[in-house]
Amino acid sequence: MATVSSFEGLQPPTRSELRQFAELFTPLFQASSDEARRQAVAALSQCPQIPAAVALFVGSQPIDIAAPFLTSSPAIDDETLITIARTQGSAHMKAIVSRNAVSPRVIDALVGLRQTDQRLAAPAEIEAPLVVLPEVPAATSLEEAEAAARRVNEEEMRDKIRELARHVSRPEGDRLGLRNLSPIQAALLVRFARNREAALFAKALADGLSASRWLAERIMLDISGQQLATTLISLGMDFLDAVFVLEKLYPHLAEPQHGVTRAWMVLDGLDPEECNARVEAWRRADNYTYLPEETGPAHSAREVPPARGRRFIRSR
Repeated sequence: MATVSSFEGLQPPTRSELRQFAELFTPLFQASSDEARRQAVAALSQCPQIPAAVALFVGSQPIDIAAPFLTSSPAIDDETLITIARTQGSAHMKAIVSRNAVSPRVIDALVGLRQTDQRLAAPAEIEAPLVVLPEVPAATSLEEAEAAARRVNEEEMRDKIRELARHVSRPEGDRLGLRNLSPIQAALLVRFARNREAALFAKALADGLSASRWLAERIMLDISGQQLATTLISLGMDFLDAVFVLEKLYPHLAEPQHGVTRAWMVLDGLDPEECNARVEAWRRADNYTYLPEETGPAHSAREVPPARGRRFIRSR
């Protein structure tokens, strides 16, 4: 901590000071207790400039130590974030998604990694458990740490309420063979809903559905929130995450009703099997409307506009 405190006082550091700190930090960190490591990482999370090697080293630590650094450090560049995501797994990727600002390059890399994992996974993919980020130590009181703490508190609040939602949760085995959101897809949807980034949310939703962007946008255009609620239930999204998404995208659903919000009531009134059947029907219609060779993971190719009435395909 003395080394880290001295380094904090050097901001902005010179090249020589960066090199010296990089040489000193790793062996001292490895020889320290877990509590000292957490305090050091929390302090480094507020430094605007640290050596790239130290950023990669700290970000690659176990998630209970690395989380505050990954969620709030302004010193990690895109290349380092992508490297950590590729080498450390879903818990680290979820922490990266929780950052206040994530560049399109990093988001594209995360989506690409999710698609690669999906191709390598077994046919019956089982949804991974939600990873709750650890609390940021009280010693970090700057704005970035406070933002990270708010996100952690939000996760804790969901955990406290999650027991109330058990009656709408389905056993893991019941979802075998069904389309499931990956943890990264779910985290991206929550992030884009929190920031009300509708275009990015539609792109992520289309990716989760393996459907066109047009279908995702049509679902979101239902201002009652019913169609999006149906879709989130069908994709197996965590109940509380789904409530949060609906409340952020449709503010009127955040209004209280019978001790909970209207979003909760909408989701609670849906039958999962009916949701699955309805969403699959939408996907079949979407596949019929959009030619297979013109759709892909990014849905960036030209889309065929929906036809009214009967549809005729011109021979080539």
